[in-house]
Amino acid sequence: MVLLTGCNPTQATQDANAAVDNKNISLLNVSYDVSRDFYKEYNTLFSSAYQAEHPDSKVSINQSHGGSSKQALSVANGLQADVVTLNQNTDMNLLVEKGLVAADWQQALPNNAVPYTSTMVLLVRTGNPKNIQDWQDLAHKGVEVVMPNPKTSGTARYAFLGAYGYGLHHFKEDSTQNAPQTNDYLKKMLANVVTYDNGARAATTSFTQRGLGDVLITTENEAHLVATQHAKGKVEIIYPSYSIAINNPVAVVNSVTDKNGSTDAANTYLKGLWDQPAQELMAQMYLRPSDKAVLAAHQATLPNINTFEPVAVFGSWDEIMDTIFIDGGLFDQLARPPQ
Repeated sequence: MVLLTGCNPTQATQDANAAVDNKNISLLNVSYDVSRDFYKEYNTLFSSAYQAEHPDSKVSINQSHGGSSKQALSVANGLQADVVTLNQNTDMNLLVEKGLVAADWQQALPNNAVPYTSTMVLLVRTGNPKNIQDWQDLAHKGVEVVMPNPKTSGTARYAFLGAYGYGLHHFKEDSTQNAPQTNDYLKKMLANVVTYDNGARAATTSFTQRGLGDVLITTENEAHLVATQHAKGKVEIIYPSYSIAINNPVAVVNSVTDKNGSTDAANTYLKGLWDQPAQELMAQMYLRPSDKAVLAAHQATLPNINTFEPVAVFGSWDEIMDTIFIDGGLFDQLARPPQ
């Protein structure tokens, strides 16, 4: 039986009503674009484990995927998510501001509620005909770049920040306020972008199925899945010399689960991400698990990389959004208008 929590009469009534159907629990996981493959597998793993521990109950998980910021906005506007599994803290902060997620969500789970991380890599056509080896090569004349739109996609923001952070590192410039060489390089790179898709998976489709571009900027896990499954034999992965660390936070949407009586199941669902089977599954799906021993065991496919934390280079996520990705901000100043 699911243990239901409540501390006031109204909540107790809601939980009691929900408990009537506690044998059939349904959770909605609202997530970002390129997490769908992992969560499809994890949902099966979790459902089996939950069934074993709660033989009188059955839990089903529905998935919703899209650009991280679009997903967070959908939840803020009423999409009834039980849990959110996003790829940027600022998207989570929006839900905190709306009173949907608890302010202490980072303390509710291990590792500041980040079960796994990733990074940005480059995906090129087999044989690497444009000889792309690092971020700076994306600025070369004649190179066509595919990436999502930073206005709607958290992955795209990491792509831009990864390229910009590389520029600051490469040209030994100290900040966006004093980075003429980095800005020139970014202008050239963004001028080569042939499409800004709404989300990372849509960008993958543009690259692999529509045949657009010479290089796709995407997450490490998405690149591996494309290289081993979706476009096997047609693409190659290039690891930049210096890239960005991506944290993927998760949280329970208490305003929904308390109403539905699904809080216990939602918490169990997220806590299970830190269990050994889930951490192993992450590594198999080319995500970097927070368990260092599991990560080390998969070094062949998840090699050591030189990365930087975006907040260490660009300031807090609020500052990043207010100066770089706000309308008229640094991205808009350097990029041509998204198509």
